[in-house]
Amino acid sequence: MTASLEKGVRVLKEVIDAPIASYFNSCVHCGLCAEACLFYTETGNPKYTPIHKLEPMRRLYEQEYTLLGRLKKTVGLSKPVTDAELGEWQELVYNSCTLCGRCSAVCPVGNDIVYMVRKFREGMSASGNAPEGIKGAANRTITIGSPMGVKLPAVKAQMKHVEKDFGIPIPMDVEGAEYMVMLSSMEIMNFPEYLGAIAKIMQHVGKTWTLCSTAFEATNAGMQIGNSDLARVIVSRIVEGAEKLKVKTVISPECGHAYTALRWEGANLVGRPFTFKVQHIVEVLGEFQELGLLKTEGFEKDRLTFHDPCQLARRGGVIQPQRNLLNMVAKNFVEMPDAGYMNWCCGGGGGASAIEEGEALRLEAFKVKKSQFETVKPDRVVTACANCRIVLEEGLEHYQMDLPVVGLTEMVADHLVAKGA
Repeated sequence: MTASLEKGVRVLKEVIDAPIASYFNSCVHCGLCAEACLFYTETGNPKYTPIHKLEPMRRLYEQEYTLLGRLKKTVGLSKPVTDAELGEWQELVYNSCTLCGRCSAVCPVGNDIVYMVRKFREGMSASGNAPEGIKGAANRTITIGSPMGVKLPAVKAQMKHVEKDFGIPIPMDVEGAEYMVMLSSMEIMNFPEYLGAIAKIMQHVGKTWTLCSTAFEATNAGMQIGNSDLARVIVSRIVEGAEKLKVKTVISPECGHAYTALRWEGANLVGRPFTFKVQHIVEVLGEFQELGLLKTEGFEKDRLTFHDPCQLARRGGVIQPQRNLLNMVAKNFVEMPDAGYMNWCCGGGGGASAIEEGEALRLEAFKVKKSQFETVKPDRVVTACANCRIVLEEGLEHYQMDLPVVGLTEMVADHLVAKGA
């Protein structure tokens, strides 16, 4: 056994906790999780059945922690986990799993398969069997501070462009602000209009806000690769920045796993409660709307539909605020089949979009979104996740569908009543 495999197996043994043991024991092999997974439904290949993706970990659990498993191992009826097997399973654990949670949502015995896959990724990462694309993103996040290699000068350059285009100053390192706004690399480099929309909205509602020079990146590559130590480092940067600036609320951007990592996992990772509140930008905008602070005018003429980011809606429970916001600015908003809690994933979450060798499979799985769009025939798609936005654009281009994708925050900002009106 190589040193890396030995480390990976050791980590897998350590992460098999009481919940995972109960999940393996309670699985009735009904196959419902397969029908909930876009990689299975669009390919028809049984290897993409979500519970099957955990087979090496299940076998290790049986061998180490059950009497029958130990007996089978002793007499050679149960084969050991090998490095070659883990290498083969990389496609199943990373390329064909976005951690979207649809499988967990339909499990009749309540098994959280996403939790199990994330724990399995811990062993995969430790054994060196994570995809190179996610490894690179994780390394850049730790060494540079951003999975796309974005440094502070690039952020400041975008700030200047936004200030020029919108005529609104972008605050940085302002102590005592109500909100600290986080960004993802994709918003900085691909969608700088998001920052402009934030500036416009905050000015409109009269709230104080700031960026943080030491904690502007929200994306948590540690969670995606399956390394709690890396995830902890990334979250700790944000916590230190927020506490240094004494902000009341940290706003997670239009990015699903950034929200999950900070809102639901963050306090556990750092080992103590936060001194601030964490909200997704959609939640913040929803609060502004409920308080009557968002004054909008005009309506979108296009027929719009909304793609629910999995980590926001299904894993995070934020479903209604985005619809309330859309109804403020759109008269022709139509829901896709399975919208909201059971919406189908774009196919690129959980780090999958960073895996170059997984592109063909990703585009195959995108057929489920293509079908949804063909059913409702929208003029534009609105979403609230920069990663979803990019993956949707790639899929739509591949299938030659002329369907623009826009961000919800920018759309709300575009309809605000002009200052002084």
